[in-house]
Amino acid sequence: MTVSEEFTSRTGRFRGELLAHCYRMLGSAEEAEDLVQETYLRAWRSFDRFEGRSSLRTWLYRIATNVCLTAIERRGRRPLPSGLGGPAEDPEAPLVAGPEVPWLQPFPDALLAAEREDPAAVAVSRAGVRLALVAALQYLSARQRAVLLLRDVLEWPAAGVAELLGTTTAVNSGLRRARAQLAQVLPAEDELAEPAEADRRALLERFAAAIENADAGALAELLREDVALEMPPLLTWFAGRQAVARVAAAHLLTGPGRLRLVPVMANGQAAFAVYRRERDEPYHAHAVLVPTVTTTGIVRIIAFQNPGLFASFGLPREAGV
Repeated sequence: MTVSEEFTSRTGRFRGELLAHCYRMLGSAEEAEDLVQETYLRAWRSFDRFEGRSSLRTWLYRIATNVCLTAIERRGRRPLPSGLGGPAEDPEAPLVAGPEVPWLQPFPDALLAAEREDPAAVAVSRAGVRLALVAALQYLSARQRAVLLLRDVLEWPAAGVAELLGTTTAVNSGLRRARAQLAQVLPAEDELAEPAEADRRALLERFAAAIENADAGALAELLREDVALEMPPLLTWFAGRQAVARVAAAHLLTGPGRLRLVPVMANGQAAFAVYRRERDEPYHAHAVLVPTVTTTGIVRIIAFQNPGLFASFGLPREAGV
């Protein structure tokens, strides 16, 4: 076996979980892909010097985390609209775009399924990329994100985290501060409790039907009173069932058959790729819609209006009539 074959054989199975780790740090699947490539390039260049003092997995995570820290220093955080200001009070107000903002992006679940990867690692990765968590992580500094993810998600010992970050500061105290800051912006778990699988599936089917049929009343029935609607790259976002229903009716539900929803999985939860058409033209990629479903209704809808995302979900930019 050549060195190249040995490297690929020993490191390839970690690719999916490294991708999830970089996504948690950065909030962009596209950028995470690039940084995992950089991680493997650096690992390959120094593979002959790997002495096995730590596991190969730990070694790769060290490289990936340092690559991410450097990237965040250059670019900063990726917010959602709710991370930049309060909701609009007038549902009929003009929608304001923020094309210059490096927005948080959804993460296609299919990217986690690397060949020969440990199913348990996939499950952990999928649970750790929920949009609410990744959005909340963006409020932390790069080093706080690293400490929290390495300690709480990957369960590294404090000494290992301190060594990676090159710090003598107590990691556990930094972890407590990161947890406290995260708790201020992360919704409580009981508020996001999911319904049973059959109920969740039925609600999502009603949600998709309401949108495809342009039925604003049916959509409103599925929303919680405190529902929020965010539509990056738009800075404008809305909160409250009445406001969200009115905005959806004006900008989304413009006529039966105008939208077609294709089920996908994003960030460990059910989502939809939305195709849109004008009159009898083909459907064109429009948005990736990620609803957060709870036992009391839909509490959050994020419509990522970026047709470029469809490729990462393995979907075409155009669909037939």
